[in-house]
Amino acid sequence: MSDQQESVQCLILGSGPAGYTAAIYAARADLKPVVYQGLQPGGQLTITTDVDNYPGYPDGVKGPDMMVDFQKQAERFGTDVRFGLATSVDLSKRPFRVVIDEKKEILAQTLIIATGASAKWLGMESEQRFNGFGVSACATCDGFFYRGQTVAVVGGGDTACEEASYLSKLCKKVYLIHRRDALRASKAMQRRVMKAENIEIVWDHIPKEIVGDQTVNGVVTEHVKTGKITKLDVEGFFVAIGHQPNSGIFKGKLAMDDNGYLITTPGSTQTSIPGVFAAGDVQDHVYRQAVTAAGTGCMAAIEAERFLSDQ
Repeated sequence: MSDQQESVQCLILGSGPAGYTAAIYAARADLKPVVYQGLQPGGQLTITTDVDNYPGYPDGVKGPDMMVDFQKQAERFGTDVRFGLATSVDLSKRPFRVVIDEKKEILAQTLIIATGASAKWLGMESEQRFNGFGVSACATCDGFFYRGQTVAVVGGGDTACEEASYLSKLCKKVYLIHRRDALRASKAMQRRVMKAENIEIVWDHIPKEIVGDQTVNGVVTEHVKTGKITKLDVEGFFVAIGHQPNSGIFKGKLAMDDNGYLITTPGSTQTSIPGVFAAGDVQDHVYRQAVTAAGTGCMAAIEAERFLSDQ
């Protein structure tokens, strides 16, 4: 076998809470897991400043620091953590063939996919500049920091309505900015938003720029029909236009839903191919939390170990 080809018992793609938790369990089961970190080592948590809702950190923790802790724990049990991106896969037979960075070929007896999902952004320069300083893509993660303040949510689907109604319980006022004159969300979600007295829907507007000094203090919007510019005074800006699962290389190879989330057997992390497991946000569009991702990472490693024992 050449330097460009290697056999492993358990290959894990992704290095967020799901990937590293899978690695901890797989390493302790002596599967000698190899983790490839992907494009964003540490996953979405590396762009989160403060994490206050992960058990075991009573004083909270910075997202990047938490992922360093996860990595160290995985490595302590012998996980081989590498920088690299899976660029193509052949899952037609075992061992599964996974090509890293278009050159190195890994032959894996089991594969755990923990490639996560990426928040969709609006594409404004100011959105990236204030990311973590007033701009967020997760109300459940960051809403607490805006207690008693005024915030804006962008979007018109279920995600946006859910974020707005969650924030309405914490914040003084919530602006829901939508580019159309009707919401796309389900009727139940729309009713919940309409019932909340402190949610104001800003119809037919698109955000043009987020403004502030060190942190956000407003958002400039434009009326899509008249072009009129308005400034809303807000301390927080939540982008809720959906997430994109990082599952592109598995298209046509594994069962996925219309949005690209990998489909797993209920109560399991088993995908449509035996020996291939999916954990974390690449298969979860409902909860999308670090703690639930870690839970499915644990499940995937236990299932991979049982799968190998049965062979």
